[in-house]
Amino acid sequence: MRCSARGLLGSALLALTVASVPACKKRGEATASDLSDAGYQLTTDDWFRASVGNDLEAMKKFVSSGFAADTRNAEGDTALHAAAAAGSQNAANYLLNRGISIDIRGRDEQTPLIAAVVANQTAMVRWLLQQGADPQIKDGKGFLPLMVAVREGSAGSVAELAPYSRGSLDPALLLAALEGKTEVIDSLTNYGASVYARMEDGRTPLMLAAENGHEESVKLLMDIGSSRFTTDAEGKTAADLATDAGHAEIAQIIARAPKPEELTLETPEQLGSEMEAFVDAAGAEISEEPAAEISSEPSVSAREISAADRVPSRSIEGVTLSVSPPVSENPENPTQETVTPTNTPPLIMRHYRESEVPVTVKSVEGKVATVRIAGSPAREVKVAEGQTIPGSSLVVIKVQRRIEDSKLTANVPTEVSVVEVRDSQTGSSREWISGVPSSAHDPIALLEDAVTGQRYTATPGQRFTASDGSEFIVSDVRPNQIVLENVADGSVQTIPLRGPRG
Repeated sequence: MRCSARGLLGSALLALTVASVPACKKRGEATASDLSDAGYQLTTDDWFRASVGNDLEAMKKFVSSGFAADTRNAEGDTALHAAAAAGSQNAANYLLNRGISIDIRGRDEQTPLIAAVVANQTAMVRWLLQQGADPQIKDGKGFLPLMVAVREGSAGSVAELAPYSRGSLDPALLLAALEGKTEVIDSLTNYGASVYARMEDGRTPLMLAAENGHEESVKLLMDIGSSRFTTDAEGKTAADLATDAGHAEIAQIIARAPKPEELTLETPEQLGSEMEAFVDAAGAEISEEPAAEISSEPSVSAREISAADRVPSRSIEGVTLSVSPPVSENPENPTQETVTPTNTPPLIMRHYRESEVPVTVKSVEGKVATVRIAGSPAREVKVAEGQTIPGSSLVVIKVQRRIEDSKLTANVPTEVSVVEVRDSQTGSSREWISGVPSSAHDPIALLEDAVTGQRYTATPGQRFTASDGSEFIVSDVRPNQIVLENVADGSVQTIPLRGPRG
């Protein structure tokens, strides 16, 4: 019997088709068998187990068997959430390549980034941020990843998130102080959170830590510059709040008698040296950490220049600095800040200091002033012109009463008592006014040239020049920023506090 070519071809195709059915079945069976041999079943629980265990080969077999990579568990999480919480970077990378969104929501509206924060997976937090995870997405309770890190006490995650959340650093510090997260407080202040931050009622981080009985946090905050003499809206100090809350030991720590160094008026040179030492110490700490734990920085910073090689800081007054080109905001890089399109020197604010003296002016009668010296207990003494305030090197130069009409008196003409003092050791002088905390110096910032690493001290009213001839004045120095004014056109540029490591 003759067969046509067409008939032969049809028969061959039919045979191939029939033969392929069991072949496909065998492959499917082989995949399931391989999973079983590896200790997995084709279930959601085992899919999550493979993701947590960073088992890429098993995950590929799941997908080859038709398992959906975006399968959720009973809590609403995806395997990406589980991998993030376990620190399983390879699994997470595989899931992202399978098309799962890096910001996909899970239980309590948490993103994988927040899941990593909750699990204290610092390296995973860093990696997710590098892959483009959004640090501004809040969870179902309204918490940013940074605030979650504070609440969980994850200082490592805080350090990774801080550069992406500069506007939230002060609120984060207040929360850390409230909850007594000492390591988190240290991390936040190294990245620009200010110990001078305040609640709406005037309470500072030190007050919150004292009031809630967090002794270690109190000690750290005092060590890094928190004033124990500052008062809240009701006129209470941190010691007062600790006493009211029943924390007598903490109150004693705060209200101890002033040390001699607290009763001095430091020079700008002394302050600059102290601030440099603080910044260098923070740089030394981070340089001792494992390389994998160090975030990359695009610009030259203080920690890249050894203390031995550094030129001591000097006043920014009269300095000529290079200028930086205008920078536009890059939405894909939240650490890159928008710069006003003026020729502004590339300065970084590393540190800030303001110091209150534990002496307050109570009243003036003739040439004699009554001052209150803080301590436990506090005491009031009378000091005449030419005399030295007990326990200090501060000589009273002048005593008077006058009408004050300024922001110190809310621009309302008010009669105040005034005491002018001079430190016989440093030669610095200050004027203290009744009703106003007595300061040891003007607010001062430590600035750093982002290109050279050279540091400068800056106080309000100082002037300096950019290399293009533009003249600037330091309009204001605040705890979290320095304000520069272009003398020619009046434009204003703010430079935020970035901290020793920011």
